[in-house]
Amino acid sequence: MPSTARVSDTIVDQLEAMILEGTLQAGQRLPTERALAERFEVSRPSVRDALQKLGARGLVRRQQGGGTYVADGVGASFTDPLLELLSQDPNSANSVIEFRHALEGLAARLAAERGTAEDRELILRKFDELQRLQAEGSLEEEAAADAEFHLAIAEAAHNPVLLHVMRTMFLLLRDNIVGNLGSMERGSEPRQRIREQHENMLKHIVLSPDPEQARASAREHLETVGDMVRDNIAAEERQRTSQRRDLFKP
Repeated sequence: MPSTARVSDTIVDQLEAMILEGTLQAGQRLPTERALAERFEVSRPSVRDALQKLGARGLVRRQQGGGTYVADGVGASFTDPLLELLSQDPNSANSVIEFRHALEGLAARLAAERGTAEDRELILRKFDELQRLQAEGSLEEEAAADAEFHLAIAEAAHNPVLLHVMRTMFLLLRDNIVGNLGSMERGSEPRQRIREQHENMLKHIVLSPDPEQARASAREHLETVGDMVRDNIAAEERQRTSQRRDLFKP
């Protein structure tokens, strides 16, 4: 009969894999020891030993009387310092677009290649929620739904490094979308173009998967957003220039 230590190591390996692939996310509560023992078909002492090992590695935290959670810092160790740094950079919006352009074209291609039926169902649900909030939600709600749609595509890529980078940057991604959408009227032609580009991404990733078309549609979307960001930055700079000139007019 395998020892408790060997059994617990097997549980550790499986839970670590679930954290790595994003099935278990930072802050998420784990099932009870009893539920985990039933799921893995092992004894509760083996589960308890596994959770202790994960806790020692900083991957989970145990709350007295409140269960066990994936550690809050997992996958987010550089988020806050990066946000603070970028908040001081006037070109941060354009920098985020360049970052997204590099990653999300790849994510879309891999999602079209590797996405499972469950992945496609999730992307479709996120798309439907985005459409609903585009019609009736607040700017912040729409931006969060937009970011969730893009994250669902990253999940379907089945590349844990790409997924965790995207997840870590979620707040930055959401705030970038808020800034981009905030300069456009809800029914404006640019907002309609973005909606159509999301539809193209859905088509090539979910409805009729085509990896190269998926990548092209994601990159086209981000090129459009990038052009809008640069136009907004240029317009704001012209406004600041005019205001500075006004200070010295007689």
